[in-house]
Amino acid sequence: MDCSICSAMPYILRPPRNTICAACYEGARTIITLTNKLENEKGPDKPANNLVSSSNSANKGFTNALKWVKEMKEMEEELNEKITYLSGFAAAFKDQIHTDILIKPGNNEPPIPAHRALLAARSNIFRNILDSDECKAPPNQTITLSELNREELESLLEFLYCGNLPKEKIEKHVYSLSIAADKYEIPFLQKFCEHHMLGSLNSSNALDILEISDTCSNQSLKETALSFIVRNMEDVVFSARFDAFALKNPHLTVQITRASFMDIRNRRPGV
Repeated sequence: MDCSICSAMPYILRPPRNTICAACYEGARTIITLTNKLENEKGPDKPANNLVSSSNSANKGFTNALKWVKEMKEMEEELNEKITYLSGFAAAFKDQIHTDILIKPGNNEPPIPAHRALLAARSNIFRNILDSDECKAPPNQTITLSELNREELESLLEFLYCGNLPKEKIEKHVYSLSIAADKYEIPFLQKFCEHHMLGSLNSSNALDILEISDTCSNQSLKETALSFIVRNMEDVVFSARFDAFALKNPHLTVQITRASFMDIRNRRPGV
């Protein structure tokens, strides 16, 4: 069937022969459904924003859906400009411009210069530390994060300044950063680490992710990791990592065993 949208020569089509193929129909319906959903979520009492124009209703069809796509593109460009603008913080950290505090890692490694104001803005825990009598003065006062080595501390500070990390750094330090995010109450870093762990969850790291989720009291991540382990029980339990994990985390081993028995019972017919 010739499609009036994706056909190579749609101009030869004339009413009433204008038809569209199933793929174009489903695509158009999906976009319209999405715009309708966003409009309904906005509600009559909520102010209009850049996402959906207040002068148009998403219910009017595909024309408004296309306008919505255009507005989304404009929003993306605006956000990219804001990110570029805010990247000046990263430059200040990289070039050590007007730093006023030193952050020292564990094991007596060299400290890293940083900015009090940014640390306080990113974490209430850091704010409380810096507001304490010990850290009010003088400039270049040192605070120590003994649970982090220098590479981990550099990655933590880079994230606080940039809001992102290169793939190789997050892969290498995701567990230590997740614990630091929990300890120092940095929600955005917690979500960033959780997203990476969920995206990389496999049989070789499921036990590590389960352990980190338990340490950080991340219930949703813990349930996902536990469910994955139960579904891949043989690969996980007979891995070289499991013996050391069981000795270190007997309570989690019990939870894995119970979850596995519950899964077996639920899959039995007639139970």
